[in-house]
Amino acid sequence: MRRTVAPRVPGTQRTCRLTACLIATAALLPPLLILPASGADEAEDQRLQNAFTNAAREFHVPSSVLLSVSYMQSRWDSHPGTPSVAGGYGPMHLVEAEGRAPSPAAAPAAPGGGTDSALAGTGYAPGGHTVQPADLERAARLIKVTPAELRTDAVANVRGGAALLAAAQRHLGKPLSQDPEDWWQAVERFPGTPDVTTAATYADDVFTLIRRGAHRTTAEGQDVTLPASPGVRSNPGPQLPPRPKEVECPPELACDWLAAPHVQIDEDGDYGNHDLADRPRDQKIEYIVIHDTEATLPNMFKTVQDPTEASWHYSIRSADGHVTQHIRTKDEAWHSGSQFVNARSIGVEHEGFLAHPGAWYTEQMYRSSARLVRFLAKKYDVPLDRQHVFGHDNVPAPTGDSIPEMHEDPGPFWDWRHYFDLLGAPLKATAGPDSDMVMILTDYATHKPRYTGCDGPGKRCQPHGSSAVRLHTAPADDAPLIQDPGRRPDGEESTEDVSDLGSRVSTGQTFAVAGRSGEWTAIWFQGNKAWFKNPADHPTAVGASGRMVTPKAGLDEIPVYGRALPEEEAYPEGMEEDTDTPLPYTLRAGQRYVTQAGVSSSYVDRSTFTDVPQPVVLGREMYYEIQFGHRLAYVRANDVDLVQASTGSAGAPDQQSGPAGR
Repeated sequence: MRRTVAPRVPGTQRTCRLTACLIATAALLPPLLILPASGADEAEDQRLQNAFTNAAREFHVPSSVLLSVSYMQSRWDSHPGTPSVAGGYGPMHLVEAEGRAPSPAAAPAAPGGGTDSALAGTGYAPGGHTVQPADLERAARLIKVTPAELRTDAVANVRGGAALLAAAQRHLGKPLSQDPEDWWQAVERFPGTPDVTTAATYADDVFTLIRRGAHRTTAEGQDVTLPASPGVRSNPGPQLPPRPKEVECPPELACDWLAAPHVQIDEDGDYGNHDLADRPRDQKIEYIVIHDTEATLPNMFKTVQDPTEASWHYSIRSADGHVTQHIRTKDEAWHSGSQFVNARSIGVEHEGFLAHPGAWYTEQMYRSSARLVRFLAKKYDVPLDRQHVFGHDNVPAPTGDSIPEMHEDPGPFWDWRHYFDLLGAPLKATAGPDSDMVMILTDYATHKPRYTGCDGPGKRCQPHGSSAVRLHTAPADDAPLIQDPGRRPDGEESTEDVSDLGSRVSTGQTFAVAGRSGEWTAIWFQGNKAWFKNPADHPTAVGASGRMVTPKAGLDEIPVYGRALPEEEAYPEGMEEDTDTPLPYTLRAGQRYVTQAGVSSSYVDRSTFTDVPQPVVLGREMYYEIQFGHRLAYVRANDVDLVQASTGSAGAPDQQSGPAGR
């Protein structure tokens, strides 16, 4: 985790091992993803649905309330016997006291203030742990079963959750009514969040879902439906408390401020841990980068307050989605491993570990993150697509030498399809199945490719839904995996390791079709033809429309870059030019790559510490951002022609010359 400070090298950026939202108001949430039922026996598929029905009847809780609360807790997934980071089990996320979130006492004081002031309002209750009414031991006593049964038996877990809701309703002095609107306060208290903003937002999400309804097949293959009740109203909730003036968050999120330092470290001029800027006046914000931290929240707070370490704009807690901001969005955080991307982006860190998503990637964290990103995207006019909202694992390496050091979070288990649903920009087909372009779009719940390395080198990971699809050199399961010569310049082969990106693409990424053979589709990938299985009855990609780039006529190949730097003439006198070099890949004649944006060239000198923003060098050279591999890349506009994809098999694509804007 810890890093020593090294001298700045022009064009490079310290990377962080640590890695990341107005969703529309709850009433504007998009339709839920409807997943197909598994192949199990129909009666067995309905076991969890029947458990909700029976528990609601037994404990006199409206079934819609019970189903919706469970969805917000776990999306109805059970993960039998496996707790979340907060120690929660089963579809109701019942929490054991010993598994609760740690005390913030280990977190350091913020500069100029103590730990209490730094974490005031973050949702931690006095006494060292979060308040958790959804208590597993209490639920076990209420329904007279052992705690072990609630950890492993989904039916018992649902009964326990229903009993806790009924107990909370009685404690509030309210009737066990069949009117869902009577249960607002009990719902607010169920997840145990101690701050009123998060509690009110949670309840509002529960009642929005009740109005809209939902249908999903769980990770365990259970088909569950919540019928829509459009007449159910939300409670306006309490008056929300004031927030620190520095915080930039949508009003329905619980957000706090814990500052990252901007200080000089030594006499040589080295400094940390971010840069002052005046965005978007001096540099447009074009990207939002999603990270996971590979660390717990207290360690995240330690790192972001250390001037010798990396930094980011926002941290999101796993247990309840609470947001803490560290750097104003106008300033540049050091989060992506690319100074070029940092200058144009906002970094959002999510508490968690990519190899253990079931424990860390909680529904409340997804929803808070989506609310924040939607808010930021609207504020800065960032398109909600996968070339502008992307993972740390999709950031283009600035130079060839930096490729092996680039990061892989949030990893193959981040649910991009669900995330974009929550953003209000659902990923879906925009062209026919035989179009010139495809968007990767897995059925997350049932797409469970083999991974290794989650619990030790070479050890097979537990099967889990995944957003990623593997690529082969030929249309066959036993064909070798595609290799990434930049990631492994020594010629080592790609593997199935959970952190190995060498042969993977991800949901929402869009590629040009290079061929089709039976159930297999080929795409252009890092200068090669790469194949993935895409059967019609269970597709892993759908047709897409849009634009592609291809080398201009007469050019056999063109260079590919990791950043878009200005031409030499753009640099003012006395400023050393940051010379760019191509990445170790080639884009050859006849190949095509998807672009969703033209990019202007720019550079900022970050070699010395200043207490004012450094000037941005703007060039006339234009580039296109392309989906070149798992990561993005850039090509010069003067080297390529634009190609408009056809939406079917008939007709040749149209070509256009010259640069174009977004």
